[in-house]
Amino acid sequence: MEKKQKNNLVPEEALVKILARLSLKYIARFRSVCKEWKSIIDSDFFRDLYESLKSSSSVSWSIMNTRNKRVSLEIVGHHGCERWGLTNSLGSYMHHIPETKVRNNSVLSCTDGIVLLYTETVEGELMYHVGNPLLRQWVRIPLPPHLSAFDVVRLQENRHFSDNGLVTKMEKGIVVGYKVVWMLASYPASKELTFMIYSSETGLWITKKVRCLRALLWSRLGYSVPLNGILHWLAACACSLDADYVVSYDFYKGCDDDLDCNIIPFPGIQRFERNQRFKRTITTSAGSVVYCNVFNDSGGRTIRVWRLVSTKDHPKSWKLSWKLNTNSSLIGFGADYFPVVMHPLNSDIIYLWSRNKNSLVLLNLRTHKFSLHKEVPDEEENKSMDCCNMRFNGCKAYMDSIYPIFVNDILGGFHNLYFSQYVLPRWLNPLPQLSS
Repeated sequence: MEKKQKNNLVPEEALVKILARLSLKYIARFRSVCKEWKSIIDSDFFRDLYESLKSSSSVSWSIMNTRNKRVSLEIVGHHGCERWGLTNSLGSYMHHIPETKVRNNSVLSCTDGIVLLYTETVEGELMYHVGNPLLRQWVRIPLPPHLSAFDVVRLQENRHFSDNGLVTKMEKGIVVGYKVVWMLASYPASKELTFMIYSSETGLWITKKVRCLRALLWSRLGYSVPLNGILHWLAACACSLDADYVVSYDFYKGCDDDLDCNIIPFPGIQRFERNQRFKRTITTSAGSVVYCNVFNDSGGRTIRVWRLVSTKDHPKSWKLSWKLNTNSSLIGFGADYFPVVMHPLNSDIIYLWSRNKNSLVLLNLRTHKFSLHKEVPDEEENKSMDCCNMRFNGCKAYMDSIYPIFVNDILGGFHNLYFSQYVLPRWLNPLPQLSS
């Protein structure tokens, strides 16, 4: 023990105090210095100490484009936040470079700091990777053994197929496992679904058939929302032009009946359907699935935000969190805007796009304060409400492309919002290794 202390230039107690004051960017580097430092950083004691010192620190996050090849991967990035201390936006870390040249790179899903990436090489090879971009850890996911590359291409052309499912298993705030989920509906309107599931714990694919209590129209599978090991999709009645339901399945706990999906109707369909301005979609904020929309009320336009509190099909599945009349409360806010996302960590803040001002609007629903942010050259900076630097990349082009299919009229047809929130975790989250 004495020999070990002599070899250490810095006493362990002092080293812990020094490391705990650094950003996670530097802690990730120091973790690879030696076994002793790695052991300290990976300990529960150090993680708890770090959290107690940085509990109020901001975290970097981005709005990532998924599959829209006409615009960049990262639409809006937040960097320079205190906890990670990054000088570049998250999109710059999102490229896993294989041994051959890439024709297409797509972020399919992001959850708990882990990313599902799809790549096509110039030779036509298809590759799926799961990774932690900041730690530069990537694992290639094999194709299901019963499918060839040609079969996968054919499935991708099927609008009732989805390959963008990614869920994680968390313990003490650390990702200890993940599953990649592919989903296929038997028919356009069907009660039956087929899941193909790859597990990091086994390194194997399994196929699982599940059912729903009613037949639903599965034309919106291009967009899934992961949260706490659960995937959420949008679905509709056979005659509906808008999403009527959120369908969920827990891939680590199953459902009440392990073979059944949960079906949750959107709130206020009959009450608000004629007044809602935009098609229904979901996002996440502060650990919950949320639905927000803008409604034409007698006193002007009102923003309503609901939070999903139960996966049961009953009137109390959703709780109304916010109701704000923008005409009476917000002078100069404008009228031509639509919701983009809720802030993933702060449920008071909603992001909207103002079409008449060509700006991203950050609105605090509690204080009614808002700020406008235009797309500016890289050398200029926007500051978000949590004091992070905001960087735009093709934001206006992206918003212009989704508006026609987002507006609530018959000409818009079906819609999917092709984006995902990539939020850095509050801790390092090394990529789980395959269980031996």
